[in-house]
Amino acid sequence: MHRAIVAQQGSQGAAAAISALLEERTGQQIAASRAWRIDAVLKPLLRTLGIESVDALASRAILDPRGTVADSVVDALLNQETSFFRDPALLDLVADAIVARRTAVPGRRLRIWSAGCATGQEPLSLAMLLDERGLDESAVEIVATDVSAGAIARARSARFSQFEIQRGLAVRRMMRWFDGEGVEWTAQRALVRRIQFRRHNLVCDPPPAGSFDMILCRNVLLYFGPEVRSSVFGTLAVAARPDGLLVLGAGETVIGQTADFVPAPDWRGLYRRKAAA
Repeated sequence: MHRAIVAQQGSQGAAAAISALLEERTGQQIAASRAWRIDAVLKPLLRTLGIESVDALASRAILDPRGTVADSVVDALLNQETSFFRDPALLDLVADAIVARRTAVPGRRLRIWSAGCATGQEPLSLAMLLDERGLDESAVEIVATDVSAGAIARARSARFSQFEIQRGLAVRRMMRWFDGEGVEWTAQRALVRRIQFRRHNLVCDPPPAGSFDMILCRNVLLYFGPEVRSSVFGTLAVAARPDGLLVLGAGETVIGQTADFVPAPDWRGLYRRKAAA
């Protein structure tokens, strides 16, 4: 079907086919008002692959929708915008909630899932915060996932540019947890080993095994249509403990979207897994 779109509609068909490929693989949609982003994002990929046009790139990707070219197209179109300590007040609240949960159940190792972690700044930030509050990997397990193989590979390497390291990261934390070499900074293994980075597709994969006390899924759901969003909420609900907490992005909410989560009365801005009837 995607191949027919390209053949019949030229460049517009190529953009539509690439959008369809992205949605099929990840559930994410590109709004018509943002279709311009396809050309802008894919131009560097054209140069890297030595392909002359978006039309030709679309044809290559559609001929082998699970091949390396299609993977590269999908990875390029995914919005991997992230930074260290993004929305710091919210992350402080999350860390406070985890400390409170640890105090309430001192003998149990808590579990956190950072879903849609991109290149890893969110879970690394959280690991730093928890260390500052006296919680190490023996007290808290962090699982971080993303649909992009490239993003997860970068997260595991824990290497960041000077620009990336300066976005949100205080100098004292940079000096405590990162080693600089040339224009790159690498997180120390003592920090990285606190996190299990895995590739995971929120749309079609089952959640990571076990139950989670805290799930962060920030600025991911807004790229999904209503049906996919509802399905993903179901996946998050299955993964959450009966009293588990959910963290969404500033422009996201559970209200009117799912019956599985409700606003947490004791943690304003967070959501609690609704108890079964």
